[in-house]
Amino acid sequence: MSRRIEHLSKYTVPAEKVHEAVTSEQYWRDRIVAVGGPGAAIEELTVRDETVAVTMSQIIAAEHLPSMVSKVVNGDIVIKRSETMAPFKDGKATGTFSAHVDGVPARIEGTQVLTGDENSATLEIDGEVEVKIPFLGGKIESAIVDEVVRLIQAEQDFTREWTAK
Repeated sequence: MSRRIEHLSKYTVPAEKVHEAVTSEQYWRDRIVAVGGPGAAIEELTVRDETVAVTMSQIIAAEHLPSMVSKVVNGDIVIKRSETMAPFKDGKATGTFSAHVDGVPARIEGTQVLTGDENSATLEIDGEVEVKIPFLGGKIESAIVDEVVRLIQAEQDFTREWTAK
């Protein structure tokens, strides 16, 4: 069984400005520093023709892991994340996101859709988390969804500040 990730972020700047931010190399470099946490790094970043593909790693220290996760993983965990965003055309841009943890039978993936006009923008995130661990999988999925939504909110707050400049 899997758990849904659903999140909607609204911006009071033009949608093209949000797209311009998320397809900027400097945006990603600033974002990983601001909300990536200790040890976070961009591993690969390609910005070309109003598109972006980024792969990053983030570390969650063992002491910050829920106890049920600590039962499955020893020590800190390294999360490998990827995001893409296509060009903004006809009031819309689409992208993807995914994440995985080495050694953990878990899958996080989904889509993101940026829409809007010259006055505002909305970023809709839709995805799922699946953890294939007997008995604990559902509880770990719920904990992961909570953490992913918390991280998405922090990243979207950063985007609001970044686009307000």
